[in-house]
Amino acid sequence: MIRQLDAKTLVSGQIAPAQVAELKAQGVTMIVNNRPDGEDPDQPTGLEIEQAAERAGIAYRAIPIRRGIGPADVESMHQAIEAADGKVLAYCRSGTRSTLAWAVARRRQGAGKQELEEAAARAGVDLAPIAHLL
Repeated sequence: MIRQLDAKTLVSGQIAPAQVAELKAQGVTMIVNNRPDGEDPDQPTGLEIEQAAERAGIAYRAIPIRRGIGPADVESMHQAIEAADGKVLAYCRSGTRSTLAWAVARRRQGAGKQELEEAAARAGVDLAPIAHLL
């Protein structure tokens, strides 16, 4: 299920290569993969998603978040969102890591904490685990 965080950013759980062309039709111009390969035996690899994105004319960035969100993850997420000329879809296993990384990146851009908490809550994500970063 794809959830909208703000005017530019969408998050979801794992996507399949077959879904990528439809994302282009929905205005997605960049896919950000926050999921490391191998978390689940049946998940598509990042390369499979990247190749599908390339065929669809969508930019792709891999920012795998393994345990906790580090400064490099936040900076990479910020750069990806800024570089996109349309909507960004960030995905991981459930969309939670992507939402957390988005929230910290947006906070560093000056977004208000309450605004981020409300957007994350609408997407079904609690920002409590990263409250100290907001």
